[in-house]
Amino acid sequence: MRLVALYSVLLVVGIVLSQLLPGAVGPTWQQLSWPITVLTMVGLAFIMIHVGYEFELDKSNLGQYGWDYIVAATAATFPWILAAVYFIFVMLPPQVWGDWGAWKESLLLGRFAAPTSAGVLFSMLAAAGLSATWLFRKVRILAIFDDLDTVLLMIPLKVLIAGWSWSMLVMVVVMLALLWAAWRYLHAIRLPVSWPWVLAYAVGIALGCEALYLLSKWVLEIGVHMEVLLPAFALGCMMARPPGTDPHVDDAREGHQEGPEHPTEQRVSRIVSGVFMVLVGLNMPQITTAPLADTAVDNQSAMSVFSSQPFTGWGMVVVHVLVLTVLINLGKMFPVCCYRREASLRERLAVCIGMWPRGEVGAGILTLSLSYGIGGPAVTIAMLCLALNLLLTGLYILAVQRLIAKDYQEANTVGTIHLH
Repeated sequence: MRLVALYSVLLVVGIVLSQLLPGAVGPTWQQLSWPITVLTMVGLAFIMIHVGYEFELDKSNLGQYGWDYIVAATAATFPWILAAVYFIFVMLPPQVWGDWGAWKESLLLGRFAAPTSAGVLFSMLAAAGLSATWLFRKVRILAIFDDLDTVLLMIPLKVLIAGWSWSMLVMVVVMLALLWAAWRYLHAIRLPVSWPWVLAYAVGIALGCEALYLLSKWVLEIGVHMEVLLPAFALGCMMARPPGTDPHVDDAREGHQEGPEHPTEQRVSRIVSGVFMVLVGLNMPQITTAPLADTAVDNQSAMSVFSSQPFTGWGMVVVHVLVLTVLINLGKMFPVCCYRREASLRERLAVCIGMWPRGEVGAGILTLSLSYGIGGPAVTIAMLCLALNLLLTGLYILAVQRLIAKDYQEANTVGTIHLH
């Protein structure tokens, strides 16, 4: 657990720096935000390429993945709905409960609660030595579907708030094309898979996604924003596995041949994951109680229902953060009712807890909320809730490890452990 503890400390360091550096550096911080964002995308792409590289798909039993997507959709939707309802009925006065503008703001603001941080989660589970378990394979599928569902649901939300644009249709088509390519060419394309090459792929994907956004915003005045998660995962899925080469971050498993550079590959992957933890923390928006007029807003016609609400004091903020954290984590618990034939209750409960960590996607949605002019105490509470989930990630992984430890012991006795 030392590696998990180290990653947790690095997350905390990043979060603390995200709150201290803007005041210490001043206007220069705005210039640093872009390279920090790009580096975070590179780290996430590096991790997701490895995840796709180790991804297994049983094409003879596709029905199970349909059910997995439904389960993942509940894990993405239930926390979102619970958070949105909480913001409306607890954070706003009764006279605006029927205001459609308030609901649109709440739906966007509550979306931060939905996505599981795939990059943080996979790094932490691998560091805990759980990469060869049924739990890791199931969480890997659910977390990827969870984030995919989040990205897809952001499209109608943007339509509700900013209006329809054809760029959103283009993004959907590109996403479907990537999913088809990952399916059609699963581990069929021979590419170099050592860490320098994977890092180069990650840099190319991150810069490509950012260039697409900047170019479309400049030429079309409408930014087409493609998250790196899906392209990186699809590339990893398509990469063939040469004999004697295993670039994955985890311990080699039975049937895999370790290449001579395997220790180096593992060391570099851990370094990248550690740096990624700091960068995720650095991407946290600065927590402030300043009124909306003092914050940067891109959309001057933005709604201001939440922004007009008075600050209620730090005592109530803490209460809201704790209650909302419990609610959104309860929203991730539906998988405990599923997979009864595949896993024990402890394993299913561990899957749910493994879906609790939040990270870079949630922070990105909060930043988007600010760009649309949504402010006030609700945004502060959302930020603190996201930060708390990040801080607790190490404890979540420890709980997962403890939950399945007994299954390890029993399986070692009868020889039925859920391995590959």
